Amino acid sequence: MKKLLILPFVMLAAMSVQAQVVNKTLRKSISFVMPRTADDDMPGTRGAAVVWHPLQKKYYAAMAGNIGYPLGVYDEKGNRLSDDSLNTNEDIRGMWYNPIKKQIQGNSYGEYGWFSYTLNPKGIPISSTIFVEGMNQPGDQSVGSYSIAKQEVMFLKDGQVFFYNMKGEELEGALTLQWGRVKSDGVSSDDPATPEAYNYTTVVYTGIKGAELGVLNILDMQIELYNIADGFMTQKLKLPEEAPVNQSFNFAYANGMYWLFSMESRTWSAFK
Repeated sequence: MKKLLILPFVMLAAMSVQAQVVNKTLRKSISFVMPRTADDDMPGTRGAAVVWHPLQKKYYAAMAGNIGYPLGVYDEKGNRLSDDSLNTNEDIRGMWYNPIKKQIQGNSYGEYGWFSYTLNPKGIPISSTIFVEGMNQPGDQSVGSYSIAKQEVMFLKDGQVFFYNMKGEELEGALTLQWGRVKSDGVSSDDPATPEAYNYTTVVYTGIKGAELGVLNILDMQIELYNIADGFMTQKLKLPEEAPVNQSFNFAYANGMYWLFSMESRTWSAFK
């Protein structure tokens, strides 16, 4: 009889372990300062994105809000390689690296479309081209993130994640995030509203199986990862007390690290 009880007990224990949320503490890694100061012409205020180009071995960081705002190119250690005059040339909201096209791409405000950069031999953008025209996102201010696994662009809007193919066509099956809920609780919600405790513009794609989607909880000072299959939380990544957190923009994922932008110091900092 005792032997018969062992297997169910082990199975229950295993299920309990699987149901638990993984908790980690992130630590600050590299940082870099965006070009220009608040007193310069067209400096921008909010950070749009940080992107890692694996072939160039460079970071590309953009300010959100105007074609005249700065774009910065940095090496692996965070040293800036571009000059102060380099502009985004697009009204950027989101930005990503497309491994199929081997290009830095992004989406702009509203109906301004999706663009790609042409780089010079040193990896500095010299021009941009619109490759998908018009409104191809759920909202004017939507921040695009790229899913390498499915070759799709995703956007967070009103608590839901919307998916678009690379032609800019919206796909069926928007995902309602289960804010702060884990699957083992047995409680789910169909209410798509983003709680006030979270950054409401940005969802990042990590590529981590079962924890593909990342959002920023500004109240609890943590990044939460969610399963793209069902929208439940699977990981909590605690941030240091000094980490800059904002309710919109200023949040990205690149080269295996989470990036937060300080609007006061105009600095992107990586946490891993």
